[in-house]
Amino acid sequence: MAVQPEGTPCWADAMFADLEGAKSFYGDVLGWTFGESAAEFGNYTQAYADGKAVAAVVPPMPGMESHSAWCLYLASPDAEATAAKIRDNGGETLMDPMRVGEFGTMLLARDPSGVVFGVWQAGTHEGFEAQAVPGAFCWAEVFTREPEKSDAFFPAVFPYSMVKMADEHVDFRMFNLGDKTVMGRMKMGDDFPPEVPPFLNVYFTVADCDAAVAKATERGGVLQFGPMTMPFGRFAALTDPQGAAFSVIDVNTTEGEIPKTTPVS
Repeated sequence: MAVQPEGTPCWADAMFADLEGAKSFYGDVLGWTFGESAAEFGNYTQAYADGKAVAAVVPPMPGMESHSAWCLYLASPDAEATAAKIRDNGGETLMDPMRVGEFGTMLLARDPSGVVFGVWQAGTHEGFEAQAVPGAFCWAEVFTREPEKSDAFFPAVFPYSMVKMADEHVDFRMFNLGDKTVMGRMKMGDDFPPEVPPFLNVYFTVADCDAAVAKATERGGVLQFGPMTMPFGRFAALTDPQGAAFSVIDVNTTEGEIPKTTPVS
């Protein structure tokens, strides 16, 4: 697999205080199996779907007890240069570029509206080995209360062009790399409690959305929205038992016309 173009979502991981609980939950809901924990990298543990690396889970570093959340990484050919662009455009780096052995270089950042994301400069680890198949990542959306800040920031840091939904009642935009749409941006409305911070929501593919929701809720997850069928698939938004938000989508069950979009200059 070739290194992904700059700005492409290329990896996802999450920190869990109960690592074994997270492995059990996602193993049941998404069918993941797990590799050996890498002790030299803080017990970082890769998840696999049908033998392909699709994500990772990791326990908190000592003294760094934070709430569980999925982190999406965007590809960069030069993490140091991306870090400078992040700071120059009103974002902040939460963790400066750090080399992870021969695997690559990572950094963590926050956009001006509060959305946390990662950046990955690939070494031997080039990112997702599978996408849009059951158990694998297939889509992501920036959820923000201040869309104008995210809309200015991300295309300044990464080579995105933007399109927006032609429906004036929906404040939804998409970030494109060339003719490929790689990520969405949704304005958080009043249906999000004020204590929910802005976030980057990751979607994992499932063969059956309703079955995945049933399994997740049976295992202590909370259904936040859906299931709902759209032109892009049948999806639902969930929170896992440790509080990490994620969505599941069956891309083969669709309904309605693909909405029209218009370019944003």
